Order: sequence, then structure tokens, then C-alpha cells
Amino acid sequence: MTTTTAGEARHIGIFLFDDVEELDAVGPWEVLANWTLRFPDDGYEVSCVSRDGRSVRASKGLVLGAHHSFADAPSFDILLHPGGQGTRTLMRDDAHLDWVRAQRATTPLMTSVCTGSLVYAAAGILRARPATTHWESLGLLAELDPTIVTRYDRFVDDGDVITSAGVSAGIDMALHLVERLAGVDRALNVRRDLQYDPQPPV
Repeated sequence: MTTTTAGEARHIGIFLFDDVEELDAVGPWEVLANWTLRFPDDGYEVSCVSRDGRSVRASKGLVLGAHHSFADAPSFDILLHPGGQGTRTLMRDDAHLDWVRAQRATTPLMTSVCTGSLVYAAAGILRARPATTHWESLGLLAELDPTIVTRYDRFVDDGDVITSAGVSAGIDMALHLVERLAGVDRALNVRRDLQYDPQPPV
């Protein structure tokens, strides 16, 4: 459990980009925003950041707005990199990979959802770590960096890096993050408020 001094907010950033998978970003946002708004004394704030601060068009057409650009974003204590088809471009974008590496150097906790971990792998920050991604991309994750110990898990917490499996797994990872940062009672409170109790029909 992390504590903060009065007036010292810790910042959680969710990166947005064109062709991001909607639930990869919005699922964790729902969890983290519920927590930070209902329990401000825990000392965390969450915001979204895009490269230029403009809105992005997600993979199924939803338009998502950013609070910050790279240039005016606060220093993040936690960064969440979602997945989606747009990661196929980002994992080959040298400028973006440099930004990810720069964040790794200054951000205490890096997290990803779905194929966001492919970008982390391409940036070299998953070397010799256990990690996961969407089940269809586990092979590609291993190809990008054969030293990665791929896991078929809902999420993998490796200390200063947490990766999650595909799409809806980001909700589980975000609830785990609340538990890690503020305790199990807080995570259960958020889960109840969201009425998150998966009971799939098949």
C-alpha cells in the first residue's frame, strides 16, 4: 500500500493512440477513475495522454479525448499502454519506442493491456521478464524478444512492470493495481461500485 503526503498527487497516465482497442483504455479508466475520484485522499490522479494532445479514433470508431500531450503531461508515477491494431505501427515507430524507453527511465511502474506489451517488448523493457498479452499474440511477443517468459495468465505482476492479457483483462489488472496501491478493501469497494462480477453466458 502506497501513501502520499498532503497535496502531493501521484499521476497515472493512460496512453491513447489511433486504433487503440476501446476497452483496453476505457476499462482501466473506469476502475482507476472510480477509485481516484471517490477516494481522493489516497493521493492519486488519472489522466489520458496522446502524442499531440488531440483526440484519437479507436479501433471500432469511438473517439477518445486526451487531457495532455507528451509535451505538457505531468511526470507519471504509473503509465498504462493499451493495445489494439495501432500497436502494430507503434512497435515499429522509433520515435514512439524512444518515448517508451524515456518513460521507463523515469516512471516507477509501467503497465500494459493486451498488445501494449508488444510495444514494451519492441522497446526492450521486457527483457528476461515474465509477461503476457492477448492470447493470439503470445507467439509474436516471444518472437520480438525470445528472453521473455510468456505467460498465459490474466495479468502478470513483475514488480515495476505489469502486463495483462487481452481487452477485458485490463479491468482485472486495474483492480489489482488498486489493491496493490491502496489495499484489498479499496479494490473490493471499487469492484462493488462498478458491479463487476463476470458471469459469462457460455
